[in-house]
Amino acid sequence: MSSAALEKLFIAELNTSDASLKPDLFSYESIFLDRIRPDPSNGRFLPATFISNNDAASFTRRLLTKADLMAKYPSVDRVLVGKGCFIICMPYGSQDWKNASESIESIIDLAEHVKSSELIQAPTIFPLEDGNYQILTGHRRFLAMIYAEGLESAAQFKVYKRQPLLQKTKQFQENASRQDLPQYGKLNAFASAKKELDVLSGARLKLGGSRLTVRELAERMGISMGAYDNYNVLTRYPCVSIAYEEGMRTSFTKVKKIVLDIESAFITEHEIDKLSASDKKLIDEKIQLALLGNDPKPAKKPTIKFAEINSAETVKTLLANNIFEMDTGIDWSAVDWTDPTRISETIALVIDFLEPRS
Repeated sequence: MSSAALEKLFIAELNTSDASLKPDLFSYESIFLDRIRPDPSNGRFLPATFISNNDAASFTRRLLTKADLMAKYPSVDRVLVGKGCFIICMPYGSQDWKNASESIESIIDLAEHVKSSELIQAPTIFPLEDGNYQILTGHRRFLAMIYAEGLESAAQFKVYKRQPLLQKTKQFQENASRQDLPQYGKLNAFASAKKELDVLSGARLKLGGSRLTVRELAERMGISMGAYDNYNVLTRYPCVSIAYEEGMRTSFTKVKKIVLDIESAFITEHEIDKLSASDKKLIDEKIQLALLGNDPKPAKKPTIKFAEINSAETVKTLLANNIFEMDTGIDWSAVDWTDPTRISETIALVIDFLEPRS
């Protein structure tokens, strides 16, 4: 949903609920898994396509091949998921393949828990116009259910009466509390939630209210002020999330210090109070180099080099005579005196001319 469309929904809701969003009503229901759709905007952990129980069974019995299933289902850069199988359809060894492999490993562990006991926290869903449902939170739990029980099974879900207005905020609330989720996923979830809450702040302003304070933002996200500040710093520059997605394991605390140090040094060096878009791009590049361990060193200035001199007579001749007047065969007017390399070559010719021949 676009920011403009979301803002209209917020304004309509705020107009009827005294400048505060009404709580989302929900109930707990048993729903068949084949009626549930993943959130298309939340596929970074595992972009999945679900396959039928029959096709999953045929694959595990080797009656169908990976190529057969890829021809039957949307599979490019996705993972086919069915009862007892995960089939990665991404280029082998790519970063997407590695990320999917890590997610699958943890989801299979979760599926073993699903088989042996009920989930402590049911995934949340909301109704779609076609009579099916979309996942709000609990994508990994939902995938674990399919792997454990198959697409045609049923399970207990927390079902909202309508799509929650603060959808991304609710997703972040869950992601922030999970220790087993990748760091880049948490950063992306925060950025989406922050964008959503910024739209809400704008809607409040248009109705004559005030923007959400930092404390209110943190409370709505379900995190402390300190955690909010950490996330806010780490999502200021795109290279941080990209580095985590590409496998970086450095703690948030260390990366935050790197970001703040580089940002502060840039502001001090350029004597500015407010960063422009171009400033932020330059800082992003510096942070990226630092995270890669390639902090740039000052470029070494080119120097003028003298060729090796073997005779004291040559040194004496150089010091006692004007070499421009000597018959060296060098066209001095053609020498580029701004080019250290060219000057070094010319000096080498002079020394070669002066060195006594054996």
